[in-house]
Amino acid sequence: MNATTQAELSEVRRLVSDEEWQLRVDLAACYRLVALYGWSDLVFTHISARIPGPDHHFLINPYGMMFDEITASSLVKVDMDCNKLIDSPYPVNPAGFVIHSCIHEARHDVQCVLHTHSRAGVAVSAQKCGVLPISQQSTFVLASLAHHDYEGVAVRDDEKPRLQQDLGRNNYMLLRNHGLLTVGKTVADAFLHMYTFENACRIQIDAQAGGELVHVNPQIMDGISQVMKKVTTGQGANIAWPALLRKLDRESPGYKD
Repeated sequence: MNATTQAELSEVRRLVSDEEWQLRVDLAACYRLVALYGWSDLVFTHISARIPGPDHHFLINPYGMMFDEITASSLVKVDMDCNKLIDSPYPVNPAGFVIHSCIHEARHDVQCVLHTHSRAGVAVSAQKCGVLPISQQSTFVLASLAHHDYEGVAVRDDEKPRLQQDLGRNNYMLLRNHGLLTVGKTVADAFLHMYTFENACRIQIDAQAGGELVHVNPQIMDGISQVMKKVTTGQGANIAWPALLRKLDRESPGYKD
C-alpha cells in the first residue's frame, strides 16, 4: 500500500461514527475469518453489512483485495445502488451487490449478508438432494433453509424479487449450482451461521464417500431453535465471536486498521 493510499484510508476513522467504526472492525474481521477458514474465492464473493440508522447505507469489500488483506478502513461505504459515499482508492463491484442489496431491502432485521463459493458448498448446491439430515450441524441448517435455482451469474435486477421471495424469513439459503448464503442480525451471527452451513456441507461430502448414510430422526428437528439457544447459553454468536477475534489477533492481525 503506497503512502497516498494509507493517508486516504487513515481519514476514514475520523469521518465515521463510533458505531460505524465498530461495524467496520467486525466486518473486516469476518472477511479475515472467511479467508482463514478457507471459504474465500479469490476476490469474487462478498460480505455486506448495513450501517445502523435511517439511511440505506452499507459496507462492502474493496473489489480486487483478497479477503485476508481487508481492514476496517479499506471497506467501502455505498448506497443501495452501490455508489460510493466516502471517497476510496479502491473500486466497487456493483454486479456483486445485486444479491446483497435485494436481501437488505427485503430483510430489515438483517445487518449482515454473507455469500461464499466454497468447494463443499458448491458441491452440495449441485446435488439434487440438497442438504441431507445426516449430522448435528445439518439439523440447525435445515431448520431455517431456503433454496434458489441458478439463473446464471447474478447481475440482473430482475432476479431480485425471486431471491427475496425464496429466502423469505430464513437464515440460510442454498444457491443451486452456485454456493451458500447466510444472513444474521449481526456480523457475528451471519458468520456463525456460515460456519455451521459450511461444516454441514463438508461433512455431507465426506460421508457420501463412505457407506450407507443414517438420517437424523425427523422428530429431533422439532424445537431445534430452542436447542440452539441452550447450546449458546442464550448468547447466540457472541458465545464464540470474542474467541474468534482473539484468534485473528494471533493469526491475522491488522484488520482493525
